[in-house]
Amino acid sequence: MRSGRSWARRGAFSEVVLAQERGSSHLVALKCISKKALRGKEALVENEIAVLRRVSHPNIVALEDVHESPSHLYLAMELVTGGELFDRIMERGSYTEKDASHLVGQVLGAVSYLHSLGIVHRDLKPENLLYATPFEDSKIMVSDFGLSKIQAGNMLGTACGTPGYVAPELLEQKPYGKAVDVWALGVISYILLCGYPPFYDESDPELFSQILRASYEFDSPFWDDISESAKDFIRHLLERDPQKRFTCQQALQHLWISGDAAFDKDILGSVSEQIQKNFARTHWKRAFNATSFLRHIQKLGQSPEGEDASERRMARHSHPGLRAGQPPNW
Repeated sequence: MRSGRSWARRGAFSEVVLAQERGSSHLVALKCISKKALRGKEALVENEIAVLRRVSHPNIVALEDVHESPSHLYLAMELVTGGELFDRIMERGSYTEKDASHLVGQVLGAVSYLHSLGIVHRDLKPENLLYATPFEDSKIMVSDFGLSKIQAGNMLGTACGTPGYVAPELLEQKPYGKAVDVWALGVISYILLCGYPPFYDESDPELFSQILRASYEFDSPFWDDISESAKDFIRHLLERDPQKRFTCQQALQHLWISGDAAFDKDILGSVSEQIQKNFARTHWKRAFNATSFLRHIQKLGQSPEGEDASERRMARHSHPGLRAGQPPNW
């Protein structure tokens, strides 16, 4: 296989480079994982490989091969070249609620498939939704299974994810399951329709307090031109009680996805402006530790859902609109 550095992305203990199979023109995204940097975290990669080897879906980035050297592990991944979700929205000439519905429907189909295999992704967010090609009719792909988990029993227990997308039950460190992915899809759907997140604060404890109460609004004027069907869909996904929250199958059957309820009005101007303001910040891209949040709340001597948190949220809440060639040889 041949690889190069002209197209590279770095992670905590890995780098992704463009690679070409020897003797063919087939290109892959080669995830190069340093064994030295990985030491003590081998289970993370083993889990990712185990999950990827089980899945085969048109809207999920595929694992094509695994290679190993004395110093590195190499995962040859299906190459997707269309870029990240938000970047593509910003480049569009127009963007409607129907476009958002189509995007969400594709992701729901992929996540429903994962759930049918007993797999919980656990880190669904816009950065992990990639377009397969640069063309306008490109499909969307779910990527990054580093935090995904094969659910052996009914529930999982380890708190993980990205702050703005985590479900209430995960923050409370209760046993949780597939419903956490549906919650994350609710957050993503909300953002796709207005350009800013439903839950936001510079402080993690304040952010988590909002999530624990499922406290969000459809702010005017940003939601004035969005259909009631879209709002109803989001309410069912951002349901605080995981037992009452929609499953992926129920979400796929909602008229906003399966019917013709989504409006066709161009909302690109408002949505792109809000995306630019709200998603330039790294705060929304880092992982979190739910245990540290709960300890912080305990030190304050209050419940995560207490009135003090609610009052501070009203005083400090700042959304909407106030946030952010040929490869050589290998």
